[in-house]
Amino acid sequence: MRETPSQRLDMHKAAEAILSAERNAMSMQPLSGKHPDLTLDDAYLIQNLLNDIRQKQGLRFAGHKIGLTWRSTQVACALTEPIRGRILSNAVFDSGFTMSAARFVKPHIEMELAFIMGRDIDQPGATIDEVLQATDYVVPALELVDHRMAPPRIVADTVADNSAFAAVILSERRLRPHDIDTRWVGATLSRNGVMEEAGVSAIGMGHPAACVAWLANALIETGERLRKGDIVMSGAFARAVAVSDGDFIEADFGPYGSVKASF
Repeated sequence: MRETPSQRLDMHKAAEAILSAERNAMSMQPLSGKHPDLTLDDAYLIQNLLNDIRQKQGLRFAGHKIGLTWRSTQVACALTEPIRGRILSNAVFDSGFTMSAARFVKPHIEMELAFIMGRDIDQPGATIDEVLQATDYVVPALELVDHRMAPPRIVADTVADNSAFAAVILSERRLRPHDIDTRWVGATLSRNGVMEEAGVSAIGMGHPAACVAWLANALIETGERLRKGDIVMSGAFARAVAVSDGDFIEADFGPYGSVKASF
């Protein structure tokens, strides 16, 4: 049965609903509940509208996040590539920062590498080597993710929700990309002194810089580009860990230091 005009998804209202859910830290029903044919193209249009509203409200962007970089996750979600979202400049914090989990709907935290771009990437066909050459430095990091839509949800719901971005916590360490093997950076993630997860950076597309190259090429296809100074969260090393107020989180990157956050 074809949808009537009243049944069609109003993308502006969808973006406003996501912002309201985020502002009030209350989950909303997934868009796909009433619109099961929601596509990734639709979702990125909603994400763009969402971020346009934020810009009109005076918020600025600090870069991009990449999600679902694991091959196993992509297969499970019937994807052939990762997903992406924008990093808000007012949601970038230094290691040791304390925040309230009550500000979020259902926050989880992941350990990643952040790439800080030293120059623009504005030509198609970006490669791992080109990304490493364009990167000023790599930073051990934590990403806080928060789904504003209640399950059951599909990937398109998450993409519309700015790919579940909530915050970024960055280490004080600044690592030159050619001084370390960014493919084999390992880390453990502990909550309240108990190790919950461990992983290695190669889990995402075989190399975290491959994830950044994918992003660079995806942005160029949409008329955008990675810019000098952008922070790029290259994808999680391991499963996300739920957090609540009272939790202390530490990601131990071994010789490359640690990243800490308290709730």
